[in-house]
Amino acid sequence: MDISTFLQHCINGLTLGGMYALVALGYTMVYGIIELINFAHGEIFMIGGFIGLMAIGIAASLGFTSPLLLLFAAFIVALPLTGLLGFTLEKLAYRPLRNTPRITALLAALGASIFLYSIMSRVYTDAQEFPTLIDGGFEFHLGGTENAAGLVVLRNVDLFVMIVSIVLMIGLQFLVQRTKLGKSMRAVAQDREAAMLMGIDVNRVISATFIIGSVLAAAGGILNGLTYETIKFDMGYKVGIKAFTAAVLGGIGNIQGAMLGGVILGLSEGLAPPILDAFGVPEALDYKDLVAFVILILTLIVLPTGLMGERVQEKV
Repeated sequence: MDISTFLQHCINGLTLGGMYALVALGYTMVYGIIELINFAHGEIFMIGGFIGLMAIGIAASLGFTSPLLLLFAAFIVALPLTGLLGFTLEKLAYRPLRNTPRITALLAALGASIFLYSIMSRVYTDAQEFPTLIDGGFEFHLGGTENAAGLVVLRNVDLFVMIVSIVLMIGLQFLVQRTKLGKSMRAVAQDREAAMLMGIDVNRVISATFIIGSVLAAAGGILNGLTYETIKFDMGYKVGIKAFTAAVLGGIGNIQGAMLGGVILGLSEGLAPPILDAFGVPEALDYKDLVAFVILILTLIVLPTGLMGERVQEKV
């Protein structure tokens, strides 16, 4: 594998990693607050993509043709509506089970995932084409040669995905570390009962966590549509599993870990096919999705707390 091929797959991997990180943040935030794996989060990612597509269609039907305005419509509609979906899911499905055994809430999360998946599979039976709103890009010829062997392409959409992902992750980090809500979130994550005694509205904090996580997942769904120019009702399953793997890899409950895990997983998935192909593995691209599961198993065996997770004593 030459240097240009390596760089090209790194670019692809970073684009993937940005999307995985946005979804992984939702997993890790919810787990850090109430120690629940929200298995419906992948479906929220998928629904966010479809709401964005609907918003683009409505804006286009009203006569808007500017790609920038259509893109703005997708985000401005999908993010709050998906945040509302996350809030509703927490209030109706998870809050009544908050004081029950963890397995009960886990089953509720699985049920919510199946429920949302079933609805969307009935509404959208086929893959939907996502319009090309960002085209063009930059070409780099390494070593000054102008041939395909030394060509590296950085698409504008890849650059847009990376920038939006970074901005959202920095924004989340600022919210958690510098705002009153963020301090409340950290307090509830550390000790819910003590936070309640200090006057923190725990229900409000938990609802805000679900809303923020859902908004980030919706952004990931729109970015996914822009990147691959198609969305499907089952795309939330694979991305959800991979984002969960990224959260575990970084250290479930750790925000910086989720970001790091998403980038590592994206790069691993981007580089795995050419590496396997170099070793003579037939149809190496088919093994791309296997990377996430291998990383998940190895992480659980070798480093159960993740790369940035802390070893904590089990509460009794």
